[in-house]
Amino acid sequence: MTTADAPPIVFVHGTRFSAGQWSTQLSALREEFPVAAVDLPGHGARSAQPWSLSAATEVVAAAVDSLGGGPAVVVGHSLGGYVSLEFARRCPERLRALVLAGASASTRGPWAAPYRWVAGLVPRIPADRLTRWNDRLLLRHYPRDVVEATIRSGYAFHTLPAAWGEVLGRFGTDALRQVAAPVLILNGEKDTVFRSGEAEFARAHPDVRIELIPRAGHLANFDAPDAFTGAVRRFARELPVAG
Repeated sequence: MTTADAPPIVFVHGTRFSAGQWSTQLSALREEFPVAAVDLPGHGARSAQPWSLSAATEVVAAAVDSLGGGPAVVVGHSLGGYVSLEFARRCPERLRALVLAGASASTRGPWAAPYRWVAGLVPRIPADRLTRWNDRLLLRHYPRDVVEATIRSGYAFHTLPAAWGEVLGRFGTDALRQVAAPVLILNGEKDTVFRSGEAEFARAHPDVRIELIPRAGHLANFDAPDAFTGAVRRFARELPVAG
């Protein structure tokens, strides 16, 4: 694959984070691929914008268009994975391939109840306290250079209830059946919650593969940045050259 053939790659962050979540991946991939990471509505530089799934897909579409290379590989983590599934449904012509990271579980059914409880609890806790907890958590578990862009960009706690409220109950394997492009399900080996539907999601699509990041959890791109980046790189390199 030549640089001219390399597909654009757009990264979509998870709950409460921002484009800063992908700083390591952007640095590692930008010499080979056109790359971008978005701030979803209500997050990062778009903190003041109201959340909606429709607006989120428009943000992803604008990022794809900004790279100017035709349809893109879209990499979505957790909340961003479900946004990416919605983007795939609404904008199939802009999608070259899809990477679902920590997003291979149905958001329907009783397992979603704890998430609804958390979504109701978060607004009752002062944002500065939540920020301190998250900063300490990230710095305790990950190297500073991996998470400093995330910490610097801040957290979108105020958007969590609306975002989860729209995603919970909405996505199952039927969403994957509507994806026309190749799919990589990329999970941390220890991400038991979001691996719960992994096999069922894989069966729902004719061109899908599963790859696990050894010893990684839900935040696999923080737990093992090089392995995560390598998996995305291989997947993008192995795509057929666009006609």
